[in-house]
Amino acid sequence: MLSVSNLSLQFGKRVLFDEVNVKFVNGNCYGVIGANGAGKSTFLKILTGDQDPTTGRVDLEPGKRMAVLKQNHFEFDQIQVLQTVIMGHKRLYEIMVEKDALYAKEDFSDEDGMKTAELEGEFADLEGWNAETDAASLLSNLGIDESKHYLLMEELSNDLKVRVLLAQALFGNPDVLILDEPTNDLDLKTISWLEDFLLDFRNTVIVVSHDRHFLDTVCTHICDIDFSKLNMFTGNYTFWYQSSQLALRQRADKNKKAEEKKKELMEFISRFSANAAKSKQATSRRKMLDNLDLEEIKPSSRRYPGITFHQDRDAGNQILSIENLSKSTEGKILFKDLYLTVNKGDKIAFISRDSVALTHFFEILAGYMKPDTGNFTFGTTITTAYLPNDNHHYFEAKLSLIDWLRQYAQTDEEREEVYLRTFLGRMLFTGEEAIKMATVLSGGEKVRCMLSKMMLAKGNLLLMDEPTNHLDLESITALNNAMQEFQGTLLFTSHDHELVSTVANRIIELTPNGIIDKMMPYDDYLSDDKIAQIQNELYA
Repeated sequence: MLSVSNLSLQFGKRVLFDEVNVKFVNGNCYGVIGANGAGKSTFLKILTGDQDPTTGRVDLEPGKRMAVLKQNHFEFDQIQVLQTVIMGHKRLYEIMVEKDALYAKEDFSDEDGMKTAELEGEFADLEGWNAETDAASLLSNLGIDESKHYLLMEELSNDLKVRVLLAQALFGNPDVLILDEPTNDLDLKTISWLEDFLLDFRNTVIVVSHDRHFLDTVCTHICDIDFSKLNMFTGNYTFWYQSSQLALRQRADKNKKAEEKKKELMEFISRFSANAAKSKQATSRRKMLDNLDLEEIKPSSRRYPGITFHQDRDAGNQILSIENLSKSTEGKILFKDLYLTVNKGDKIAFISRDSVALTHFFEILAGYMKPDTGNFTFGTTITTAYLPNDNHHYFEAKLSLIDWLRQYAQTDEEREEVYLRTFLGRMLFTGEEAIKMATVLSGGEKVRCMLSKMMLAKGNLLLMDEPTNHLDLESITALNNAMQEFQGTLLFTSHDHELVSTVANRIIELTPNGIIDKMMPYDDYLSDDKIAQIQNELYA
């Protein structure tokens, strides 16, 4: 068990945590959530001892081992890959080094023999004889083949280093496993393997992630950091979000009786619990929801941006026609011979193993780039709105947010300061936030501004290239809902599994040798053996 008692952390006048008390129990997986800047990663650093609290303490049960996903990708550059993984179990690695040093001695004494015997006993207790095999298996499952196991870490690309450090954290069955954004730079196959690994993991997991599908799959509890407090709730992220929203609506409904509200909550829990049976979630986790104390469900004080996409006019039947479109870069084919008809109301998720192919495709449609061959035609009724992957050039002018947004207003009313302030307020730029300079915005703030620009455009065809990049969970959730509710046509690409699976009704995969175009749910697309065979052929 890991416990936090009376924890406070203050930087100057800013109070990040105030009297936090929480216990993390064996067998549970805790997802730590909170708005950007709430202190999620800092909280993990306190748990691991990398950050000292102002007051309070963190206690790990004696004899228990904690493992942490390291964030410094260069820390082990001079270490062999396989060795780096084994170093995740500090005591086991120390024994291995000490044993090797003793055996290498030319003047091996009786005392050395006794010490060696002692170390060998401890080594066996820690299952040291399986260490290399277990480490190699973890690496292979994380997509690092055997040919790289004996390379130095510095010889690996950054995305492979991330996988090695993840294997290091998972190695040796730690009692407490702490993971900060473990799905970053992982493909869907590897994420799925990690989900399965954590579902089978019998000890304590504490994780920070912006990947809602991952949180929903692995978490038994949600720890919500809000206004310097940490509140713990039973269930995964979606359960926390939907139940807190229901509680919020109930609080606003003064006329509904307490008995009716209780019945409504119980019905919601029952429905959600039944749905969980269809996912990877274990039966024990569904039972947690069935036995949930209704008092635990509380309205959230979290603020969500008001994202809503309206069409200025309804589109006709002709949306977009693409003929013989091709694009290469630096002699590498990104996609070729692309023929495509987009239908009214389509919500198409474009995917590819090469993200450059997707960005170039969207930039061609947006008119920012020329194709190598082919052409495309929008219907006469079509008005587009585009969210690019790279938005930095939109924020180079020294303008306040009000003046920045005014550039994209369509009517005199929209150009009024009162209107713009209200609009920005809905996007969480309140008070003085509305007059700060566009040049000093964070990545997430820039994306919220770009979404505001899109909303003002009122397009009936939306083009979005990785719209969830840099956004916090609240903004991602609000965007997800807006994309689902949008009545027009939507073309987008995203690494967010939950977004794609809940929004898209059509999947198109761009490859160097053609496309795969399927009208089917995303999860079905991922699990289809015939599609996997076609993918292997087209990427060969």
